[in-house]
Amino acid sequence: MKTPRESVIVDELLHASLSEAWEAITDPVHMKRWYFDNMPDFKPETGFTTSFIMKSGGKIFTARWKVTEVVPGKKIVCEWSYKEYSGTGIVTFILSPEKEKTRITVINEGLETFPQDIPEFTKESCFAGWEFFIRNNLPKYLENNAPATGG
Repeated sequence: MKTPRESVIVDELLHASLSEAWEAITDPVHMKRWYFDNMPDFKPETGFTTSFIMKSGGKIFTARWKVTEVVPGKKIVCEWSYKEYSGTGIVTFILSPEKEKTRITVINEGLETFPQDIPEFTKESCFAGWEFFIRNNLPKYLENNAPATGG
């Protein structure tokens, strides 16, 4: 029996309002600019699915995402799998206001369900990826391109 590894958790205080941060993590126009530029579409709706190709270390990973839970403006949960590999992960994005800023917390669970001999599925690789997106790309994007909200 596989023993679950602890979850990968990354959080960051964003210099953006809650509505700006929500739009940045759920609107595909914004997501393509800080997250995955080849993502075909995204909708913060339970049951929405999408698929796209990622490449790493000479390998192809056809990502399959399914939105499993949405609390508008606060939380979105996605199930992640890959066409080429067994395993399913759960990624939860949680937003919480802190004065005029927003804290984002990303929790990635289920790494132990993926093949243990693929470097991209290690806890270290997963943590580095989320740090890159959540502590680097997203704050820089919001600082320079805050989404227009109000509609």
